[in-house]
Amino acid sequence: MRIAVAIPCYKVTQHVLQVIQNIGNEVEAIYAVDDACPEGSGQWIEKNCMTPRVRVLYHPENRGVGGAVVTAYKAAIADGMDIVVKIDGDGQMNPALIPYFIRPLLRNEADYTKGNRFFRPESVQGMPPVRLFGNAVLSFMTKLSCGYWNIMDPTNGYTAARTCVLAELPLDKLEKRYFFETDMLFRLNTLRAVVKDIPMDSVYADEESNLKIGKVLPEFLRKHASRLWRRYVYNYLVRDFNVGTLYSLFGSLLVVVGSAFGAMHWLDSARSNHPATSGTVMLAALPILVGIQFLIAFLHYDVSNLPVEPLSDSLAAPQPDES
Repeated sequence: MRIAVAIPCYKVTQHVLQVIQNIGNEVEAIYAVDDACPEGSGQWIEKNCMTPRVRVLYHPENRGVGGAVVTAYKAAIADGMDIVVKIDGDGQMNPALIPYFIRPLLRNEADYTKGNRFFRPESVQGMPPVRLFGNAVLSFMTKLSCGYWNIMDPTNGYTAARTCVLAELPLDKLEKRYFFETDMLFRLNTLRAVVKDIPMDSVYADEESNLKIGKVLPEFLRKHASRLWRRYVYNYLVRDFNVGTLYSLFGSLLVVVGSAFGAMHWLDSARSNHPATSGTVMLAALPILVGIQFLIAFLHYDVSNLPVEPLSDSLAAPQPDES
């Protein structure tokens, strides 16, 4: 197996050389992507790093972390790499963990691995409370919109992927900035790829975060809602029509009918000053209660409908483009 590492470089000149130096010999190629860095990260690496396995890629304009990772993914596919590990250049991600991230891929136990800082209670002791709460909320939203109910810490950028699976993804359509990791999970779910969490510790140094929660929260909510709807339509209406589809359709119908019936008679009672009969109340409540039970059954079906067979066995390894 040929292993590569992708490092998006934006304002990381203080840490990136040490990150590259700590990458083990199991890695054959390192793609450092200068994402129009104002500090000149690419030139800094070329000037101070003599390691022949490092290749610097340049963006003429800033494309965000997702755009930088996609550029490295394409280079790894073209060079015939088998696995690509993505780590940041700010020193938060320990390169010594790379063997743990690639092990499930080498054993064909998964198609994609990602870090999880919530696996052990000791791992989150250094995490600020605001980040701890925010990651918990984002994890639940991602489970709902992407369908991977077995994972936590969805915004964790320490990942590893098989290139044969990456070649099946519409890489140019992936989100370019902070929603990149979540969009990757959504796209992987449409392929029924197997995703596995790898325990890791959280590290917070003197890096400066460019993520402003107040600005991105409305965008995150909108994009999560969009992917939830698209996942439902694709998995339960287009690609398959199963018992989960029936649960969701009948559950939604019963809740809507019961709510509409109850609202109509409540308005009539309010206008006429005559309270609704117990029979009318039951006729409104019963469809709602049954509908909620159907929706809970659908949620249970969705939670248990996780991909279990890796795609790696059935996909041929991508070949370099010689055109």
